[in-house]
Amino acid sequence: MFRIKGRVPRKALAWGLPTAWGAMAISYKLACPIAQEDSLGARVVTSAVFLAVGTGLIAHVRQALLRELRQVRKVAGAAQSALLRPLPSRIDGLNVAAGQLSADRSACVGGDLYEVIATEHGVRAVMGDVRGHGIAAIGTVAALLGSFREAAHDEPDLGRLLHRLDRALARHLRDDPVSEEFVTVLLLEISRGGEITALNCGHPWPYLLSGSTVEPLAGTDPLPPLGSFPLPTELPALSCGTLQPGEALVLYTDGVEDARDGRGRFFSLQAALVEAVRHHPITPQTILRTLFTAVLRHTRGRQADDIALLVLRNDRTGLTCDPLGARGTARPTTTNPQPTNYI
Repeated sequence: MFRIKGRVPRKALAWGLPTAWGAMAISYKLACPIAQEDSLGARVVTSAVFLAVGTGLIAHVRQALLRELRQVRKVAGAAQSALLRPLPSRIDGLNVAAGQLSADRSACVGGDLYEVIATEHGVRAVMGDVRGHGIAAIGTVAALLGSFREAAHDEPDLGRLLHRLDRALARHLRDDPVSEEFVTVLLLEISRGGEITALNCGHPWPYLLSGSTVEPLAGTDPLPPLGSFPLPTELPALSCGTLQPGEALVLYTDGVEDARDGRGRFFSLQAALVEAVRHHPITPQTILRTLFTAVLRHTRGRQADDIALLVLRNDRTGLTCDPLGARGTARPTTTNPQPTNYI
């Protein structure tokens, strides 16, 4: 014997309840004797009936909108996890923390991008900012991150890696002319010995945290943003010194320092970092939470641009490890991997 279970279509349920409420109100008005009377008591009863009907309809619509909102947020969360993958807490001896906050309240992702990958050339990191923000910039972010995740392993130097990103952006703009047309990009490479090399296309230089000292990593003028002008054929990377054990780099997008309070005053990232590290060394995760809390307090949660932060601290010791991790994967294995996207 076959048992057939009937299911009421969702659309029928969505329209059935409001229709039933409306039919009840009309039936009461046309068929109920009390509704025909003109006394005060009859008016009170009629008003109560229609109030109950209206309240029921509003509650039904509200529940339907909440269900749809939860579904949209679920899809957005899955897109965020695929696009800006949560980073492990440790990558080849570096303690890592990262997070982003979209200026578009309806979006979980925006126009900022970051990634950290351990390669045979060293740990390579990218931080970028697409012109514009919110959902409109996601396509450009996806194109650049996809190119970086592949080219970071293939290209022996940062100059060729940057050319790969530039070609990926050009292809994306050719296929999608309405996309944002330029991107600021910062490429960093940290060798096993801690030597830092960088290429900067219009992006803010990161801050170097050494003890209680907070200083910009470099003071040279960056190249123009990607997409605005053709890149030079030769792109020698800039040597930025050595990241000593215990020192940290704080990479960020300009949405952090462009954040304003109610009086129009800009947020001072350097001052916030000085205050954060003044008394004792703190972990990258604590730095990240402290900075996001300070920015949100400064703007009262109404920042005008996307915000992204990436903190890298050198926790290496004399022990060596395989930078490629298990079976040559993009990131090293960790004994206790933890997502680092807190926002």
